[in-house]
Amino acid sequence: ANDCTSGRIKCVDTVIREMTRRVRPLDDACDHNVMFGLMYLRTTEEYRRSATAEGFFTDPAFINHQDAVFARYYFDAWDDYHSGDVAGTPKAWQIAFKAGDERDVSGIGNMLLGMSAHVNRDLPLVLAEIGLVKPDGTSRKPDHDKVNQFLNIVMEPLLDEAAARFDPTVDDGQVDGTTMDETGMLQLLVGWREQAWRNAEALVNAPTPTARALVEAEIERTAAIEANLLVVATSYSAVNV
Repeated sequence: ANDCTSGRIKCVDTVIREMTRRVRPLDDACDHNVMFGLMYLRTTEEYRRSATAEGFFTDPAFINHQDAVFARYYFDAWDDYHSGDVAGTPKAWQIAFKAGDERDVSGIGNMLLGMSAHVNRDLPLVLAEIGLVKPDGTSRKPDHDKVNQFLNIVMEPLLDEAAARFDPTVDDGQVDGTTMDETGMLQLLVGWREQAWRNAEALVNAPTPTARALVEAEIERTAAIEANLLVVATSYSAVNV
């Protein structure tokens, strides 16, 4: 929670540089984990544009802080897993990284697995850690919801790029002249983000450490279940049926 407490935009630039550094070797190796890496990078680049737009966020410095903390959860999970500390890696991330390493799922599956682990598992923990209210006691939920707007902007070009560069099946369901693919993914992501906020509230409002631990365990359990369901739904055997 100490990452980028200053909230300066240069913190976001640092995150983008680190993401770029990590995506490049995945791209070169045609590693399936590049799918979520690219998705997260393009989303963060779009976030930076929104963060510097006057009046978009009510407290852009705090959201810059959140961006840095949120990214750290992903970096730490990746580093733990790939350094051999599988047991220390959150279960949802274990499932996502394993599917990427073993090339078990389609490109869209790799994207959804990363999204799910990061939003369903990481995001409520991040939100609870950095705080849900401003110093004056008002909720930070409006800024949380504003994120959905720039996600809407980035989704279509992201899927087009991913299909062109890595997996042409990513946009196979697209109907020309519509936003069917990106709309479906966006709505899924928006729903996950809403649930993440509610789970963060449950963490913050837990009356005892034991009660909070139970909430955390349920977040971990649900994220792992979602990951397993996504593997089944997007495995190459399922896609080819």
